[in-house]
Amino acid sequence: MAAIRDRVLMIPIVVACDALGLSRATLYRGPSSGPKQGPRRRRRSPRKLSPDERARLLDTLHAEEFADQPPAEVYATLLERGEYVGSIRTMYRVLAEEGELGERRNQRQPHVHAKPSLTARAPNEVWTWDITKLATERKGVFLIAYVIIDLFSRYVVGWMLAMKECKHLAAQLFAETVARHRVKGALVVHADRGAAMKSDTLAQLLASLGVSRSFSRPHVSDDNPFSEAQFKTLKYQPEYPGRFASLSDGRAFLQDFFGWHNDEHHHAGLALFTPADVFHRRVHAVAARRQAALDQAFHAHPQRFPNGPPRVRLPDTEVHINPLTSDAVVVQPAASPDVVSSPSARRRGEPSPAETQVAPPPRPERAHLDASTARAQLASGGAAPISGRTARRPPPEANATQNTQDHCLKHVDTFRRVRTRPSAIHLPTPALSLRSAEQRTASTPAVTRADPEADGDLTRIRRT
Repeated sequence: MAAIRDRVLMIPIVVACDALGLSRATLYRGPSSGPKQGPRRRRRSPRKLSPDERARLLDTLHAEEFADQPPAEVYATLLERGEYVGSIRTMYRVLAEEGELGERRNQRQPHVHAKPSLTARAPNEVWTWDITKLATERKGVFLIAYVIIDLFSRYVVGWMLAMKECKHLAAQLFAETVARHRVKGALVVHADRGAAMKSDTLAQLLASLGVSRSFSRPHVSDDNPFSEAQFKTLKYQPEYPGRFASLSDGRAFLQDFFGWHNDEHHHAGLALFTPADVFHRRVHAVAARRQAALDQAFHAHPQRFPNGPPRVRLPDTEVHINPLTSDAVVVQPAASPDVVSSPSARRRGEPSPAETQVAPPPRPERAHLDASTARAQLASGGAAPISGRTARRPPPEANATQNTQDHCLKHVDTFRRVRTRPSAIHLPTPALSLRSAEQRTASTPAVTRADPEADGDLTRIRRT
């Protein structure tokens, strides 16, 4: 580069750089051959305050009259008195140099929400639920769908369609769903931070039932992915109408959809088993039939299977929401008086007591259930009457299941008094028969309620 700088004046820089194989950017970026100059001193501004003026400005700002006033207020007050000690920007600059611009009021520190981490190894260990809106033919009017799914099996354990989002409806849905499915042991309910999810009404109910709660982080959409994916499956169906004419039309569509989703939909996340197969523990029986079909196809045409005999893929033994990492918080389920699962046993891969001691419930037909029907059926089936002196938690005696049912139904009565005409609770697959065999054989007519257009309530409840 020195040769280029010492070139003959008649040789252009482009020609000299091409001859030496250098770019002009390298030449311009190179060190200068001239004397190095030190940092330039900033010249003192003639507008700068003198030491006496600066001291006067600080004394004015520190005065008892202006100690708690902003510079703009001080500036305007002094001008009205015929005084001028500096501009508003000068006051801010002097205060900043003195370190007196910090926030003096009590400030709430930002809350850091840890990432929730949930793991389900069997049905009825973790439930996730959410609320979605279904459009109607009337502008600005939506139907509100409450849906609870089992994390391990993606099985819809309960759903409800109403005209509004209400904490009392959500509490009624959970009270009847827990009673219907005879949930024993530790249960964690995961949801986002909506108004109904965070309500004290639902929190008190779940606490009295020994159910733990888990919440997504604020403004994080993928902390509740299974409920969100289920809603997309709902709204992307070819039969989805887009808009519903009435509440009864919406209930009819959801009844058919959730029946298909639970019993007929071969879920990709469940190795193409249906949610009902996993929830009711029929995976091995169905897998045996599939394996027999594959073995027959392999023996007939082995050349079509270059990788050897095919094997049926089974669903995962663990389903996670946010697998455990360094920044995740494990949600510990509330201890149950009947079954307590040891975390160390789970880490060793040992089955929990809930998996080994509780037999899978039978799979009767889907049915509708409301509070009055459940109480009448439970009483007629020979169960103990519901008393106001029922304990807040199910006792650990042999009849803990029956006490849990009574306890849940007592809460249903509480929420019924708040709302005189509650919406229907739809439990696609009840795990408990609330009537005797003689009563189940008898036919019961449908119960018709008021016009749904009056208050958007239930039109029909079918009893089974």
